[in-house]
Amino acid sequence: MLDLWLDALESESHYVSHLLPTLDWKGGLLGVRLRLQPVELKELYREFLESTERALKAKNDVKGADGEASDVTLWPTDLAHFLEKRLAAHFAIQSFILDPAKAKLPDKGIANCQVLPTDVPPLKGDPFSGLIQIDEIPAQRGFGDDSAAETGNVDGDRRPSARQSRKLASQFKDYFLKHLDPYDKPVAADILALKAIEDAQKAYDSRLEVSFSGPLGELQGIGYPGVTNPRVRIRTRLRPTDGLDHEAAVQYEVAALQGVAAALLPEDYNGLGYQNLISMVFKLMSFRDAWMRVAKANTAGEPGELELIPPLQIVLIEEPEAHLHAQVQQVFIRKAYEVLRKHSHLGDSKHYVTQLLVSTHSSHLAHEVDFSCLRYFKRLPAGYPDAAQPVANVPVSTVINLTEAFGENNDTSRFTKRYLRATHCDLFFADAAILVEGAAERILLPLFVRQHYSYLDHCYITWLEVGGSHAHRLQPLIARLGLCTLIVTDIDACDPAQHRKACRPILGKGLLSNNPTLRNWHPKQEAIDILLGLEAKAKVLDDGPLFSVRAAYQVAIQVQHKGIVSQVAPYTFEDSVVLENLSVVGAMVGGTLATKFAALVNEASSPNELAERIYEGISKGAKAEFALDLLELEGGPDALKCPAYVAEGLEWLQSRLKANDTDILGPVAQMAEVIHDAVPSATVAQAAAEESQILPQGSPT
Repeated sequence: MLDLWLDALESESHYVSHLLPTLDWKGGLLGVRLRLQPVELKELYREFLESTERALKAKNDVKGADGEASDVTLWPTDLAHFLEKRLAAHFAIQSFILDPAKAKLPDKGIANCQVLPTDVPPLKGDPFSGLIQIDEIPAQRGFGDDSAAETGNVDGDRRPSARQSRKLASQFKDYFLKHLDPYDKPVAADILALKAIEDAQKAYDSRLEVSFSGPLGELQGIGYPGVTNPRVRIRTRLRPTDGLDHEAAVQYEVAALQGVAAALLPEDYNGLGYQNLISMVFKLMSFRDAWMRVAKANTAGEPGELELIPPLQIVLIEEPEAHLHAQVQQVFIRKAYEVLRKHSHLGDSKHYVTQLLVSTHSSHLAHEVDFSCLRYFKRLPAGYPDAAQPVANVPVSTVINLTEAFGENNDTSRFTKRYLRATHCDLFFADAAILVEGAAERILLPLFVRQHYSYLDHCYITWLEVGGSHAHRLQPLIARLGLCTLIVTDIDACDPAQHRKACRPILGKGLLSNNPTLRNWHPKQEAIDILLGLEAKAKVLDDGPLFSVRAAYQVAIQVQHKGIVSQVAPYTFEDSVVLENLSVVGAMVGGTLATKFAALVNEASSPNELAERIYEGISKGAKAEFALDLLELEGGPDALKCPAYVAEGLEWLQSRLKANDTDILGPVAQMAEVIHDAVPSATVAQAAAEESQILPQGSPT
């Protein structure tokens, strides 16, 4: 079933008069439902019943003679088996008028389809005849396919192979036949062209007759019984398309030095991407000219009569990115619509409307298109719950309109659109997203994933470096896409008594978080005491069985240094890396920051002093430079331990994606319930109960 909605003006009623729901219609929405249904239900039932009875009788007839033969499967075993053969005979697409007053927008990507009365009659004929013209460029364009061979047809013409039919020369030939063929409705200029062809044909015939005079004379001398012996004559047939019907009809000119003739190469000698680009652009030009009835494309019967042009053209392009360089993809998607509208009757005119639909897996194409033009196809497993629709028995896809992704929040919309354009994001094609705070996380976290999380490493993850102050701006888009997301951010403790001055997180001091993501997105908490005490489950925001968001920020860890063990809470990702890899960082040499942090580790006398000095050193240093120094470790990044709060988040995301990797919803819902238990929770609550603050003086071990 497909519901198609048109937006028409009252002045365009002559196009849609057969689709009007009432005589009071004054312009606006018009809906048509297309539904595949039985043509005659009684006839379908009768034939199905006869077929099953015939199969049953055949089985019963052989039971006595050979019992094993009766176990063979005969058609049809059930209605689905019957329709495998007889679907086309008993089913057809019927169309019905919908009520615009009952039209509803989809809810979370699920369509709200109106219920039609059971006795409503279908429309007669094609409801879109003369209304919509559809043209298509499929993904399989045949470049580089040599498998097919040429065949002949009854005219003696060469029929191009599957490959040649998609070659540029063949496309030029098709365009010539549609728009330029002088034999089709000839005008004055065509008469001159036909006269030139006829003169060339006569001259060629005369030359051939002279050349074949000897062989033909021999044949004449053989003789044949009869009064009127036939004589052999040779006559050629030159056609306007002959010049395009050969391998080198289209050539590429290679520039040469002045005074040197340019080299001409056949089209096969150029790259597939260049051929693909030219082919698609030429097809778009051909579609446009055929729609606008350019030159010979007018198919009206009487001279001077114009055929009614459909007011809407829909052009479908499937995966145009094939073989195209990233920059060429962006140029193509920007220019394709301009090509389709480059006509005197089109341009900015509202009388004829062009809609270009492109299906793609390319983030480069999505990058060049405005959000209002994007439609996101999200796959749902069988059994996905929906209050407005019956539960689907098989996996389906829902189409998400990103036009309304941000609501009325113009600031959020503006930031997200500009950010995604600046980062060349592939968010629309990912299994999950990981939002990170800064450059150090962006450098090191993918290495931790590759080292410790093999399943996650094989998933399609998009990494976004947005910082804690901006990550929450992506919330409407991520929620609209239903994309599992891990937010790796900093706790950003501050002291409200000192004008929210940044400080290390300590329990019982009344500190707050400066991080807008933790305050406004999830877990929507500001107090450091609460944030450090949250269990793992409280850091997860679930919205349905397939979509979850988890916040991962610094937690308290046990640090043992110079014989003293203390609970400390890092302030940033870099603090966490140092405090959980003291032996590795203490042995670092080489880079300026590497030497600096090695000295801090070796000189500090206790975990408390170490945490304080690292905090001060990180706040004054270049964090990205420190991350690059870690890449130069003798044992490589594999020698580093992943910080505890990051490890918890990555473990959760890996478990969540494993649960989502199914065709049936049941396992997803069950797995989602146990994911929280599978991920270790922070031990801050227990530590807080035992000690008065996160950073005690500690005692010797």
